[in-house]
Amino acid sequence: MSAKTFSVHMKLLENYLFEVDFGEFGNIMTDEPPPLGDGEGPNPSAMLAASVANCMSASLLFALRKYKNDPGELSASVTGTVDRVEKYLRVTQLNVEITLGRGQSELPDIGKAMEQFESFCVVTQSVRHGVPVSVVVKDSAGDTIVV
Repeated sequence: MSAKTFSVHMKLLENYLFEVDFGEFGNIMTDEPPPLGDGEGPNPSAMLAASVANCMSASLLFALRKYKNDPGELSASVTGTVDRVEKYLRVTQLNVEITLGRGQSELPDIGKAMEQFESFCVVTQSVRHGVPVSVVVKDSAGDTIVV
């Protein structure tokens, strides 16, 4: 497979407020929180966290569907930690929790999907080279799915 490229364009509007242009998918605003910016949009750390959680969720969905399993409603939350490393602020941890809309017993191939889904996630596997990422998957009853 040959390498694929993608582009996102940004423009500074004022202070630390940027317009991010995703082309055919529209624009969003990003901003740094006070005291640098005015917090008028998600900051880059939140965008990174959202990218990881979204990619992990899509990868789990792909793995489940590969085995003809329907997870029902799927939701995710992600918590990140920013701390000083040497003298600079860095994202030092991302914790993703994915919740499925069905119980484990309704997903006969959940074990197979769980064993491989993280490998499908382009973003997380790239980010993990510098930031630890933990992932927990829960079923509709709130039980953690363990392989």
